[in-house]
Amino acid sequence: MSKDSTPLPPYFNIDPDAALAELDLPTGTEGFAAIAEACTRGRADLASRGMNEEGRKTLRLFSTWEITRYLIPVAQAHFRRVLKQNPDLPQGRSETEGGAKWFTLDEVLRLRAHFGAQGSKAKNYLPYRPKGQPAKLVAVANFKGGVGKTSTAAHLAMSAALDGYRVLVIDLDSQGSMTSIFGGRVEDEWQTAFPLLARHYGEYLRVENQRRLDRGDAPQPLDEALSAAMKMTARDVIQSTHWPNIDLIGAQLNLYWAEFQIPVWRMAARGWKLWDALTDRLAADGVLDAYDLVFIDTPPALGYLTINGLAAADILLVPLGASFLEFDSTGRFFDMLHSTFASIEDGENMAARALGRPEMAFEWDAVRAVVTRFDGAQQGELSALMQAYLGKTLSPHRQDFTALIGQAGERVHGIYEADYRDFNRETYARGRETFDATYAAFKRLLLGVWRRDELAAQAAAE
Repeated sequence: MSKDSTPLPPYFNIDPDAALAELDLPTGTEGFAAIAEACTRGRADLASRGMNEEGRKTLRLFSTWEITRYLIPVAQAHFRRVLKQNPDLPQGRSETEGGAKWFTLDEVLRLRAHFGAQGSKAKNYLPYRPKGQPAKLVAVANFKGGVGKTSTAAHLAMSAALDGYRVLVIDLDSQGSMTSIFGGRVEDEWQTAFPLLARHYGEYLRVENQRRLDRGDAPQPLDEALSAAMKMTARDVIQSTHWPNIDLIGAQLNLYWAEFQIPVWRMAARGWKLWDALTDRLAADGVLDAYDLVFIDTPPALGYLTINGLAAADILLVPLGASFLEFDSTGRFFDMLHSTFASIEDGENMAARALGRPEMAFEWDAVRAVVTRFDGAQQGELSALMQAYLGKTLSPHRQDFTALIGQAGERVHGIYEADYRDFNRETYARGRETFDATYAAFKRLLLGVWRRDELAAQAAAE
């Protein structure tokens, strides 16, 4: 009779003494500091691989092939002919004698403007934005981790920038991942969105204090922090990035303090509309005129910062994976959104009805769930089921997982920052197809929303 040669599972026959020998000492509070410091060193090492000698991120160059295929819809021969006929235009640079010409994105934007002014009117050289319409704010949110929330927001911002739009990215997540992607430097909460929220509260308090004085009551003092915030605008916290047409309001760990400070302000001033803070300040500081698109990366929780981001948004994108747990979690996320915003509306409208004022209601131009990291061989049936239940709320486009994603992540940059020479043209073209399709689905949504607003404005003017 032969013995069964099948090995036992690895969790059998573990020797306690051997396990003890492998164990390190218990961890105290200071142990967390040591682990955090090790992560900081590692993060700095990884991040530095995408930086220049000055410690800043730089954006790669773009070749004639890439420009004419992805950025400016003209034939290469015509592109070269236009450059030859217009020596004042950027001419690019060659790395070898007679080699391909390479251009900075700044130069590409100048070339696009030239083709937009001088080229065929039948082609869309310049991105569409109706005159007189403000920027559209896009929040990317879900409280399920690992769904590609930050990477989706970052790649859409980069896609829009390559398309010629002026983009502002607002990082409301104190983990600061979006800030890292764009090479932002944020020393403390005063270089984040926090001063904008504080100023909004301070302005409300100043108006309320005048009312108190008119009634003969003592005013509520503005503390040192609020007084400092009253002197700040969005321009003070917006920083440029290595993308010429992407700016950033960054985040860092201290931003999380806002989650504790905002409810304190709200308790002291029940009439303060905290959910309008970000929207009002961006509008007052001219941000909605200076940019075409504002992407807001929210924390993976429905706190006060997320509420500000969602309330400010015109378009809400909710990334999720094609799995039961992520579908279930996303359903709970929408349920929580309903409860939160319905509660705000009920509270506000109860007071509005009592005072004979118009009632308020939140509204989003469009809401879409987007399947990310999709594996068609494994998840096709489940994604079809999700589509059947969610209908138009779920974008029909699925963002495939490709090897390009992993390699870009290892190099601390986005897909569009990857140089195709690190792969080959065919691999690069296949790898970016899914991201181009994701942007195409978003752009179709954006243009439809803008066109609806444009027609509504025209109808109102008649």
